[in-house]
Amino acid sequence: MPKRPIRPTDLLRFILVGDPQLSPSGDRVLFSRKTVTEKNSYLSHLWTVDLEGRQQQWTQGEKSVGQGRWSPDGNWIAFSSGRDGAAGQIYLIPTTGGEAKKLTSLPEGSVGEIQWSPDSSKIALTFRPTAEGRTEKAKKEQQEKGLNAPPLVFDDITYRLDGDGYFEGQRYELQVIDVAKAQAGEGAESYTVLTYRADPQGEYSFDWSPNSQELAVIHNSTKRPVVDPPNQQIYRLSMDGQAWKLEGLPKGSKSTPKWSPDGRWIAYAGDVDENDPWGTRNTKAYLVSAEGGEPKDLTGAQDYDLGAATLSDTRDAGFGVTMEWAPDGSGLFAQIGTFGETQLGFISKDGGLQLLTEGKHALMVGNAGSSARRIAAAYSTPSKLSEIAVIETEIATGRWVPKVLTDLNHDVLAELEIAEPEEIRIPTTDGLEVHGWVLKPIGYIEPKRYPAVLQIHGGPHAQYGWTFFHEFQCQAAEGYVVVYTNPRGSKGYGEAWAKAIQGDWGNKDWEDVQAVTRWMQHQPFIHPGQMAVMGGSYGGFMTNWVIGHTHDYKCAITDRCVSNMVSMAGNSDFPFNKDGYFKGVAWGDLDDIKELWRQSPIAYFKDVKTPTLIIHSAGDLRCNIEQSEQVFTALQMEGVESRMVRYPDCTSHGMSRSGPPDMRLHRLGEILGWLAKFLK
Repeated sequence: MPKRPIRPTDLLRFILVGDPQLSPSGDRVLFSRKTVTEKNSYLSHLWTVDLEGRQQQWTQGEKSVGQGRWSPDGNWIAFSSGRDGAAGQIYLIPTTGGEAKKLTSLPEGSVGEIQWSPDSSKIALTFRPTAEGRTEKAKKEQQEKGLNAPPLVFDDITYRLDGDGYFEGQRYELQVIDVAKAQAGEGAESYTVLTYRADPQGEYSFDWSPNSQELAVIHNSTKRPVVDPPNQQIYRLSMDGQAWKLEGLPKGSKSTPKWSPDGRWIAYAGDVDENDPWGTRNTKAYLVSAEGGEPKDLTGAQDYDLGAATLSDTRDAGFGVTMEWAPDGSGLFAQIGTFGETQLGFISKDGGLQLLTEGKHALMVGNAGSSARRIAAAYSTPSKLSEIAVIETEIATGRWVPKVLTDLNHDVLAELEIAEPEEIRIPTTDGLEVHGWVLKPIGYIEPKRYPAVLQIHGGPHAQYGWTFFHEFQCQAAEGYVVVYTNPRGSKGYGEAWAKAIQGDWGNKDWEDVQAVTRWMQHQPFIHPGQMAVMGGSYGGFMTNWVIGHTHDYKCAITDRCVSNMVSMAGNSDFPFNKDGYFKGVAWGDLDDIKELWRQSPIAYFKDVKTPTLIIHSAGDLRCNIEQSEQVFTALQMEGVESRMVRYPDCTSHGMSRSGPPDMRLHRLGEILGWLAKFLK
């Protein structure tokens, strides 16, 4: 049967997987399996797959579940869900079979991370209660009385987060529950071992001690974390609620504490720079005695970043750090993004990082369980959606090789003709090269010239790479050459490459985009007069910058963009700090404002001629929709053909990756329609 080009609606058939967790015995992987329902929503359930590819579904129903975690003794799977109402709860399901039972009786609120103690007797979790006047019960009473929802009242700058919404004084707290008492049906006061509230923002990263008697907890040690320079510290928290700080650690950001199997050490990911809140520097692995002292930099000799995320619209970007001790305590396994690839690395306890895997792929690394030779993972390539895998050592060679266990998207991919990327390296200024990829149109015929689309990624400190991208494939299917690159500011190419644009957008990154533009204009398969430029978030910033500085592109698409740094400084959920990433704030002196205005694309819109499609979500709290409204107003006032698509409050900054299915399809339709209008 002949294959056909991919379509936007194929998104509705994709099966998306994530959160791979190897069982304690090492013979099965627990994972989240997400599909699109007939009711225009996503439904996630827990499945396992064994080493022979046999699958089993563990949860069912019309409510999604997540955070599936094996108990270390292998007897239970814990997960979180709101299946019994608005209140998120933790449930247990026996691994021998049977129905899931609710473990907790938390008030209405949101469950964050959950983690079993090594002896399987306790579960630590983060939980944020819903404000009393905003519970489902309160909403019902307000409706019955004909009352409006009460106004939101804020006393702290931490009152909103994109994808999470607005909140008042509610913060996540760290709790520990006794599993046996909770199973016995005793009240929350009885089964709650401790409740810890020490972070003003409610940000906790934690790990159990090997003896299950303590937690290593990372949280802010300043009273005003958003305002003050980053200073997260490690605390040892005992089950009686007593906490003491590990002395000797520097200031800076820290996350992902990992207590060594012998209990002597705590590893963590971090950065000692107090003026790098957006992470241009490499996130490194450090090791400190569990008693405190000066930490050891384990990865300083190698120019790798533990926080390099590879972007896609069919899987989680993975902006956090994935790091876990090997069972023998010799070092830590870690996920490493580099040169568009995502690999499994190993960090020796004695110092030094080596990549264990190789290949043109993107791995989402899971856990190691109790196995020293097998790691859970999800595996994807530019022509293959993520599937569940294990990474294991070959006995004969000692090499670590991914073994893919599922083929959930076989049927849909078997119908489709997928464009394969060609790797490119383009000379730019300062004697450097820009790394990237080209997708040629489906049905490409040499030496015909085709219209082309330059895609600029967001972040900006992330990377495009060797993974499946539905949007790119749809454009190649419509007859466009798709070019996507990692200009300066991207992660995965060393600290100097990412740091080159810190507080200086529109300079070295613009030089790289110009180099890519010139390269496109000189390719025999690209029509130089039929090119479009587009991008989202920081990619929207750069799209706005491009049309304000050149007329080389026939049309543009700016998505969830940044346009005015002066207003952006105060209306993002990550407000600017005067001594932080950008040097200046809108409420500073005139020099501050001049510096922010110099880096504002809207400042250069007087000469814009490029027809532009503007896409933005009203619920975007990262890049406020007023950023796009300014673009639309300026273009309309200057007589430039433009169109603005404003998506509803139910969408957020990540709509293109995780927004409602109908909104994602509408967005793709608008993009393809705009390209067809000007390039065909």
